[in-house]
Amino acid sequence: MHVCVIGAGVVGLTTAYFLQSEGHAVSIVERESAAGLGASGGNGAQLSYAFVAPLADGTIPFKLPGLLFSRHAPLKLHPRADLAQLKWALQFLKVANLRSARSTTEVLLRLAELSREFIEPLIEGERIECDFTRGGKLVLYPDAPSLEAARAQMTYQAALGTRGQVVLTAAQCVEREPAIAGYVSQFVGGVWTPTEAAADCGAFCTQIAALLARRGAEIQYGRTVERFDVVDGRVRALITDAGPLRADAFVLAAGDAAAALGRSAGLDLPVLPLKGYSITVRPEAGVRLPRASITDIRRKIVFAPLGDTVRVAGFVEIGNDDRSIPPRRTGALLEAAREVLGYAVIDGNLQPWAGLRPATPSGRPIIGRSPLANLFLNVGHGSLGWTLAAGGARLVCDAVAGRAPTIDSAPFAWPAR
Repeated sequence: MHVCVIGAGVVGLTTAYFLQSEGHAVSIVERESAAGLGASGGNGAQLSYAFVAPLADGTIPFKLPGLLFSRHAPLKLHPRADLAQLKWALQFLKVANLRSARSTTEVLLRLAELSREFIEPLIEGERIECDFTRGGKLVLYPDAPSLEAARAQMTYQAALGTRGQVVLTAAQCVEREPAIAGYVSQFVGGVWTPTEAAADCGAFCTQIAALLARRGAEIQYGRTVERFDVVDGRVRALITDAGPLRADAFVLAAGDAAAALGRSAGLDLPVLPLKGYSITVRPEAGVRLPRASITDIRRKIVFAPLGDTVRVAGFVEIGNDDRSIPPRRTGALLEAAREVLGYAVIDGNLQPWAGLRPATPSGRPIIGRSPLANLFLNVGHGSLGWTLAAGGARLVCDAVAGRAPTIDSAPFAWPAR
């Protein structure tokens, strides 16, 4: 078939790659001027297969005052008079409990493992130069209660098949990752996962797009899809600012634009952008770079090694959908790099970035068939788009081919169950 993919972020491009690999003719339409310029370009860079627990958990209701009123909270809610945001927030609170969080964690772990099975061979087999490393991941906890909660989560995930995770003391954390030696007084221990990886998602997107084009894919940049033209339960064409686009089938992978486009096809997709930020720092020559990805739970900030730089990313803002970068956010990330990694001198080119990560209230992406016969969905991955992209792409390929899914796809089906 001729399949048109809407969106040239990591989710859309990975989907296009596997569709093309199965023999489909592929075209891609993207509103930005190049690949990976939305939520993919400057993301946290972690391929975090074992850390997929949803944002909505049992602690959220107790944090509401801070979410509403604190200017510096790592998770911040910006209320506004918007019906879509209100519906999303109410659904988010409905699933913010231990039972729902564990159910979502279980299905996301399976999807993440499927992604690992395909994304790493893709990067290595196609020789994608994106600073890919399998350095493991170290998550730091500031106090005994948070570390014990992490131990309980680790035990729970071990029963689901997650292997290799261990709890470390603060001293063992420093032994594992010497780059955090100067920060040792600020945490009591950590969880080490040796199988996690990191890579530059933006570089991956650029090179995969070029590879697809060399193999015959048509990629149209700077073209905005305005709506779906639907006739008799099928998409007849995409109506764009430069005229209609036709294909046999369509895949909606449009990131934060998914909800608006879905409405034009009669789909009320619960996808809301969650704004996040990053900087990419280069310490002075001779200063130690981390070998592993690091997450500081106290700050909710992640550090990922990318060649001779470190990606520092964090924050979740619900209801703030502009791409401005307030100096206080960049300053907080820079302060974290100095305190956690001990970087006294940093290259002034920080490459500040803000991205709108498209998320569902539950944290489960929406993947597979839609009610329209030739429209397929791959949306709502939140902050896990890089981690889950290949798994979601495989499920879309299964749906397009009409074959049994590689893993159970029911938890990601639309409408949500």
